[in-house]
Amino acid sequence: MLLARCNSGVLIRAPVLALLLVTRVVGAEVPQPDGYRMELYDDLVPAALDGAQTITAVQLHRLRQSTEVVVVDVIPQHRRPDFLPENQIWIPVAHKGVPGALWLPDTGFGALSEVTESYFKTHLESATEGRKSHPLVFYCRADCWMSWNAAKRAVNYGYSDVYWFYDGIDDWFFEGYDFEVLSPAPGARQQGEKADE
Repeated sequence: MLLARCNSGVLIRAPVLALLLVTRVVGAEVPQPDGYRMELYDDLVPAALDGAQTITAVQLHRLRQSTEVVVVDVIPQHRRPDFLPENQIWIPVAHKGVPGALWLPDTGFGALSEVTESYFKTHLESATEGRKSHPLVFYCRADCWMSWNAAKRAVNYGYSDVYWFYDGIDDWFFEGYDFEVLSPAPGARQQGEKADE
């Protein structure tokens, strides 16, 4: 069996490496939509985002060592399922993320309610101290459009140093980096997408 060494020095089987490479090549063929991705958020993503730089876990790790960067996690928050009876115990899974990341759940959907967009804008402005040139990194999971949407939204707000960590937390864990259990940033937001009005 052929083995290959990844960036972190971990040996992986050649078929796994081939699958990762094929996935990335196929992703290169996914076109960027004119607006935001509005459905099927767990799907192949484009290889790039206009106005932003794409980075890997290794590049993010290096960037954090050399630059004061704001890392934003946009993975939605786990919520109690509606179908569970009230007396049923439900314990949400701990949300593991990049250490020190700002978790802004529910901000990566294609359409945001006014309250959720305000939540997103307010936290970005606070985290960057109002500087549109402050570096911002957005992530969710591999093949997840939510970080693409959030990064594009930041570019549209006028942020000029935006990074899209396209394989997100999956790549971070793959490289074996430390994680931290994150709590959602405080403030009002709406679960899911903007309701039809």
